[in-house]
Parts: sequence; C-alpha cells; structure tokens
Amino acid sequence: MYSFILSMVALVVGYFVYGKIVDRIFGSKADAITPAKRLSDGVDYIELDWKKAFLIQFLNIAGTGPIFGAVAGAMWGPVAFLWIVFGCIFAGAVHDFLIGMMSLRDDGATVAEIVGKYLGNGARTFMRFFSVILLLLVGVVFIMSPADILNSMTGINRFILIGIIIIYYMLATILPVDKIIGKIYPLFGGCLLIMAAGIAIGILGEGYHVPEIVLKNLHPDKTPIFPYLFISIACGAISGFHATQSPMMARCLKNEKEGRRVFYGSMIAEGIVALIWAAAAMSFFGGTEGLKAAGSPGVVVSTISNTLLGRFGGILAILGVVACPITSGDTAFRSARMAIADALQYKQGPFKNRFIIAIPLFIIGIGLCFIDFQIIWRYFAWSNQTLATIALWAAAKYLATENKNYWIAAIPGTFMTVVVTSYIIIAKEGLRMGMSVGIPVGLIVALCSLGLFLKSLKKKSQVA
Repeated sequence: MYSFILSMVALVVGYFVYGKIVDRIFGSKADAITPAKRLSDGVDYIELDWKKAFLIQFLNIAGTGPIFGAVAGAMWGPVAFLWIVFGCIFAGAVHDFLIGMMSLRDDGATVAEIVGKYLGNGARTFMRFFSVILLLLVGVVFIMSPADILNSMTGINRFILIGIIIIYYMLATILPVDKIIGKIYPLFGGCLLIMAAGIAIGILGEGYHVPEIVLKNLHPDKTPIFPYLFISIACGAISGFHATQSPMMARCLKNEKEGRRVFYGSMIAEGIVALIWAAAAMSFFGGTEGLKAAGSPGVVVSTISNTLLGRFGGILAILGVVACPITSGDTAFRSARMAIADALQYKQGPFKNRFIIAIPLFIIGIGLCFIDFQIIWRYFAWSNQTLATIALWAAAKYLATENKNYWIAAIPGTFMTVVVTSYIIIAKEGLRMGMSVGIPVGLIVALCSLGLFLKSLKKKSQVA
C-alpha cells in the first residue's frame, strides 16, 4: 500500500516540480496572442475557460485507456506502478505538453504538420497518412465496442445502435467545439475522476492488500516485462493518440500559461486514474492469477465498480465502458477532419467545407465497421507508441532549433525508440525473432536515431 500512496504523491509532485521545469524550458508567455484569439472562427478556434479545456483534454486523451490499459498492465504486478509514474512524468506529460504548446505556437497545427516542420517533408507525408489511419481505427473501434456492449445490455438491434453512434459522431465532428464537446465532455470527465476517486477510497477503506513494488515479473503467463508492459500501458504513461488530440485544445486556450495545467496536468490526472485502476485490479482479485481468471478488462471494471460502489458504481461502470469510448471516438473523427483540412489548407469555417471532408471519412469508417479487422487492431498499440516516439523526436528538434534543453524530449524519445523497435521484432504481431534479437536491435536503432539527431544539430551549428 505504501508504494501505491507514494506513487500517487510522486505524480502530484511531478506536476508541480517537473511540470514547471518543462514549462520554463519551453518558455510559455502570458502576453502571447493565442490562435483562439487571432484565428477565431466560431468552429475549431473558440476561447474556452482553462478548467473546461482541462476536462475536455482529459477526456479526449483518456476514454477507457487509463482504465483498460492499466488493468492489462496490472498483470505484471506492482512493477507497473513504476512505468505509470516515471512514464507519465518524464515521457507522457512532456509529450502532451510539448505537442500542445508547439501547436499553440503554430496556429493550432495538427501533429503531422508539426512533425513535418521539424523532421522534413517525408515525415510530414508519412504522418499525414499514419495519423489519419490511426484516428480512423480508433473511431471505428469506438463505434463497434459500445454498440456491442449496449446490444448485450438492452437487446436493441446492433445496427440501430451503430447508426445512432455514427449520427452522434458526425454531429460532434462538424459542429463547433463548444456546442456538443464543450458541454458534455466536462461532465463525463468529472465523472471519470469521481469514479477513480471512489475506487481508490474503496480499495483503501475496505482493506484490500495493494502489493508493494518489487522488480519481479508476476505475469501469470510469464510474458516479459520489456517491451510488453511499455506497450500495454499507453494512455496512463505515454500515448501517441494524445498528440492527435492536443491541437484541438491548443486552438481554444486563452493564454499560453494555461498550457501546463491543460496539457501536462491532464496527463498527470490520467496517470493517477491509471495508477488507481492498476492497484485495484492487482489487489481486488488477490493477485495476478486471480486477475487473469476474472475475465476481460470490461468484466474486471464492472465487477470492481459494482462491488466497491454499489448501484452507483454500476452506473459509473456503464459510463466507463460505453460513454468513455464514445467520447474518444467522436474526437478521433474530429481530429481526422482537422488533420486533413490542415494538409489541404482547407478552411473549416464554412459549414459545407466541414461536410466535404467529413462525408468521405464516415463512408470509410462505416465500411470498416463491417470488416473483421481484429488482426489489424493488434497493431494499434504498437502504432500508437510509434506515433508518440516520432512526436517526441519532433519536439526535441523544435527545442534544439529554439536553443533550449532538447534532452527533456530526446531522452524519452530514445527510450521509446528502443520500446517500439524491440516490440515489432519480438511480438507475434511482428517478426517473432525473439528477445535475444529484438532488444539488441532496439538498442542499436535507438542509439543510431540519437546519433543522427545530434549529427543534424551539429550540421546546423556549422552552417550557422
């Protein structure tokens, strides 16, 4: 239990200490005119109060990620606490803050345009396709999974439910950000935080044994900690999906000084939620063997919520497994629209312009709903972390260009390069070449990436 409490404290201290350091390195300015003021269009560029922006950003990046991902990560035991804490403070929150603030400084640019600006046109083109495909996958999965759950609960025809969700997604994608997202997201974001707080109080109050941190693999199947844990827990530590979401609120902040609260702060809040659910999952069922026997993450969440929070918990569990995925799916489609509009330099103020981009997106999305793409979806976790890795390298290049301490992005970027390279070589979704090949190759690729990055800076200084 002490490890869990100290981990919670570490996340909060990380926000106030390291968050300030990162903000100071970036150099946010209170007197800078933000895109929300300069480019106000009544659609995507709208000034929002920072508290509302925080809750929207939190729910945008969270959904069920810090719940289901943490439950999956709990299979390795309390070593998961270390990745959530250190990953969140030094990688995930830095990633979210820097991409959000770089977007803020660049007229609310989407992640592909940011990456292209600092890593070149080839990277821009790759990221345009990569990010939109990733967003479509997120959007489609978060059509199907809530529809299936609601179908099992209510008996309503699956295709009717799919149709209702798609209509809602379309409205959330094309209407001004303050009309639907700005009104319901703060409510759902608050509920997600209340749910997590209730679970934490229940676990501690009922005397469940939360294990202390040990550097030991407790996974029932003996799945290696590295790199699998670092892929399984994404949203609670670092997630490339967040890089696609941060520009949405970068277009809505009134003041650059609000960036640390909204971007860095929402990631820390997500880390706290992940930490709570990891602790609950590994203690409620008496250990990792019991957790494995409990069933899917959805069943685990429902069982814990109903037991610890009663009838109210059951309602919150439904919110967690149904509403939260929907609130990630709608912003996935909205972010895809923004990314395509940025690539085409196509103004989104006129209503018809939003429709022109949204209609093909939803045609593709609806088509994917009728394809069994479970095998494709296995690649999502790796693709997600790969996007985060590329975003970190772009952030490091930005900081170097501005003559600022680029190591705050380059170090986690190097580490994540090892993770994603090793994983795709080792995993069954990849080359299946084993740990003895995957980890050395991952280290070599990461060191080469760092070397090329430093070499590019040296060339720049020689030219200057």
